[in-house]
Amino acid sequence: QVQLVESGGGLVQTGGSLRLSCVASGSIFSINTMGWYRQAPGKQRELVASITTGGRTNYATSVKGRFTISRDNAKNTVYLQMNSLKPEDTAVYFCNADVRVLMKAPLYNYWGQGTQVTVSS
Repeated sequence: QVQLVESGGGLVQTGGSLRLSCVASGSIFSINTMGWYRQAPGKQRELVASITTGGRTNYATSVKGRFTISRDNAKNTVYLQMNSLKPEDTAVYFCNADVRVLMKAPLYNYWGQGTQVTVSS
């Protein structure tokens, strides 16, 4: 069993910053790509940013230059530093990870429960 637990969401004014964290725990042998997705009311869930084990990152165009994803492999943790926040960043942010529970096991994809980020204008 693998759990992903996010923290760090909240209410912030336009132009403010927040830092999200996501810790993976449970039966984990290794974690490949970790990422952050978001879902605003009435919209589909979308990729915000992802990072590989080696540190290669990928960002949605809408957040490039404002958000930074990073990870601590020793702690099975991924972070999302969000700066210059805009009202359109308001959404539930979900952590995602591809996890291998045993050495030769296939990768399984896991989701966190989500954390609300609200940016007021």
